[in-house]
Amino acid sequence: MTLVGAMQLAVVLPAAASLPIAVTGRSPNLREAVTLSTAVVVLLLVASAVPGVLAGERPEITLMEFVPGLSLMFRLEPLGMIFALVASFLWLVTSIYSIGYMRGHHEENQTRFYACFAVAIASALGVAFAGNMLTLFVAYEVLSISTYPLVTHSGTEEAKRAGRVYLGILLGTSIGFQLLAILWTWNLTGTLDFEAGGILAGHADGPAAALLLALYVFGIGKAAVMPFHRWLPAAMVAPTPVSALLHAVAVVKSGVFAILKVCVYLFGLDFLTSTGASDWLLYFAGATILLGSLVAMRKDNLKARLAYSTISQLSYIVAGALLASSLAATGAAMHIAMHAFGKITLFFCAGAIMVAAHKTEISEMDGLGRAMPFTFVAFFIGSLSIIGLPPTGGTWSKFYLALGSLESGQIWMLVVLMVSSMLNIAYLLPLPVRAFMAKPSTDLPDKITEAPLPCLIAIGVTSLGCLALFFYPDLLYQLASLVGAGAG
Repeated sequence: MTLVGAMQLAVVLPAAASLPIAVTGRSPNLREAVTLSTAVVVLLLVASAVPGVLAGERPEITLMEFVPGLSLMFRLEPLGMIFALVASFLWLVTSIYSIGYMRGHHEENQTRFYACFAVAIASALGVAFAGNMLTLFVAYEVLSISTYPLVTHSGTEEAKRAGRVYLGILLGTSIGFQLLAILWTWNLTGTLDFEAGGILAGHADGPAAALLLALYVFGIGKAAVMPFHRWLPAAMVAPTPVSALLHAVAVVKSGVFAILKVCVYLFGLDFLTSTGASDWLLYFAGATILLGSLVAMRKDNLKARLAYSTISQLSYIVAGALLASSLAATGAAMHIAMHAFGKITLFFCAGAIMVAAHKTEISEMDGLGRAMPFTFVAFFIGSLSIIGLPPTGGTWSKFYLALGSLESGQIWMLVVLMVSSMLNIAYLLPLPVRAFMAKPSTDLPDKITEAPLPCLIAIGVTSLGCLALFFYPDLLYQLASLVGAGAG
């Protein structure tokens, strides 16, 4: 199969699978077999494109042309390859986890969950393969709408309120800021295509470029740059597999991916450096990194703590894009994958604890590690990756982000990254320490065991992934270094 065919089919298959998933709802085993088999095929299709991209191939296809130079098109390049690999691999793992979680927690509306999840993955892959800003915008909006039923899954008033916040902020920023930025870009350049080195040089001066970049950064609300971050903690009312989708597989990653794509392939790193257009926005990224970590420290609810941790970690990637150096862009691209594996492991563990022990507050988990050692060891591994400590993959992405701060002369951002990593230690490591070392709580249920086997399989895969990405980062680094070099 050609790379173009593999790219198209990888997007079409999950969307098409949503129909048989919906039809087979009365037979859970068949429904989940459709989900898993589709996920395997999509992963194989995406993986088959890696050698071609590394060899310099950049396949593209125009799906629909509205006027000359304005079309819906797919184009595969190194950054999109990273995001597509992360999304397709973790869809398979999350689907395995969901079987254990949704059944173990006796969730309702499971068929709707699997169907909407498939559509969300299709739109995430559409974002990954977008060849221009118009295509990315369309896929981005489909992702927002398709995940709304997942956020409001439980149907409670709290879930409905969270859904309104979720959709309101994401659509409001996208239509109010991002769409304006897209129209402005088209007016300046006559194109929206992503090109190596960018398209805006010679079309916008320093102040105009700075304002245009701000419209993109704040208009891509899924990146959760403060003050447009409230949707993310609000969405924590959703089931844990949805939280995994939001934080690791598709939603937030599509946001930071889009910002990195804009900086590298619309503005161009050299243009950002020469104009200083991104310098002032770095302060928003730095503030989000620190404030997100500080708020996380104060949260006793585990999912809420992880939500604010995600807000902080996303701005590592935003900062890497705004630093406009090759090393920082390389680190930002790597952090898309490193954070995905670390954070999805933590959310999987949070869901396992809720299913097995019915505990959601950290203060109630003392001694729980003795009954659930596998889960809490995995939580420890995921925490190390988020912190950026060996032997986990997060070490490498933070290393290149630190080097990028030095390369761009932004020493204060290096200090922010170091302080944030220390705050990561403060809000993540106490949980496994308390779980293994503290005296067991008297109100723990009797005969607690580990979560259902599918949950444990998924947790094992992602925690091993955190370790594997430390020892075998070569493929990811090769793709990310092409991003840092501005290769399109």
